Amino acid sequence: MSKTIKRIGSRRNEHRVLKGVIYVQASFNNTIVTATDVRGQVLSWSSAGACGFKGTRRGTPFAAQTAAENVIRALMDRGMERVEVMISGPGRGRDTALRTIRRSGILLSFVRDVTPMPHNGCRPPKKRRV
Repeated sequence: MSKTIKRIGSRRNEHRVLKGVIYVQASFNNTIVTATDVRGQVLSWSSAGACGFKGTRRGTPFAAQTAAENVIRALMDRGMERVEVMISGPGRGRDTALRTIRRSGILLSFVRDVTPMPHNGCRPPKKRRV
């Protein structure tokens, strides 16, 4: 008369997600890649710092490629087939991250640059007199 023990803990691979959104935020110092489903719930994320890069190496294209590969590996395990890509920021890793996503075999619906651009917003600081 042994009772069956219910498993408590991670339910990561429980449901398959076929469509999602990948956000690439590329700053000068780091690149953060986040994957969500269409409702916006985060499925996986990675950054150059989380991949083990420290200091100035976090802003390199290779670090962005490694972060994107980690996210794509998690998405492939969930059965992701089609993604939309939103790229934000001026960093050096934005093109490399997009190239890595494109090579992965996941179909791209569209790629959109969502970098915030001011329409002559804040007044710039005064000029330096040296």
